[in-house]
Amino acid sequence: MPLSRRVEFFGGVKATLPLIVGAIPFGIIFGTLAESSGLSAWGAMAMSLVVFAGSSQFIALGLLAAGAALPIIILTTFVVNLRHLLYAANLVPKVKHLPLRWRVLMAFGLTDETFAAVSNRFLQPIGITTAHWFYLGSFVAMYGNWVICTFVGIVLGGLFPDMTEWGLDFAMSVTFIGMVVPYLTNRPMWGAVIVAGAMAVATAFMPHKLGLMVAAICGITTGFP
Repeated sequence: MPLSRRVEFFGGVKATLPLIVGAIPFGIIFGTLAESSGLSAWGAMAMSLVVFAGSSQFIALGLLAAGAALPIIILTTFVVNLRHLLYAANLVPKVKHLPLRWRVLMAFGLTDETFAAVSNRFLQPIGITTAHWFYLGSFVAMYGNWVICTFVGIVLGGLFPDMTEWGLDFAMSVTFIGMVVPYLTNRPMWGAVIVAGAMAVATAFMPHKLGLMVAAICGITTGFP
């Protein structure tokens, strides 16, 4: 029996809260780096509101600070976000029955954390006819957190200029580990993770973060039954 919209929505929020803990320092650091990278406070807020992609936003800041040309910034951030195509390919069979307005909203709100939370939801033996409300709850929680933390970072950046030296970015690495570990229940998953991790390190020299896609493809190929 399908769950109610309200139960699904708050279920998505609840499932995402542990992942938000790791994203909080990440968002704050982005805000603190904005001004020193040549991006105004308004620009940083607009980026978080419209782009909503943590890794790409950090890379864009670094390239902006280095004086990179706009096409290079766009290309690099595009490549980094290509991993979302892999997430989308997994979700398409589960959401293809939804109206276009829902699928557009879900595409904008697709993040690593939301994908992890929603993947667990789709593995449950409960009907998925209302699961998009679970997705919405996860998206709203992550989006609100990211925008608020960007603002907090902008404010704190002016008060504590050395915040970027505090090592807060380590929290995001821990969050990603926390997202992966629950899925390590069989040999294909272990193989996929080990191969992807090894390839990510081996291809770190590739330009525009293309090594990430190479690692992802190798991992998928290894774990594919």
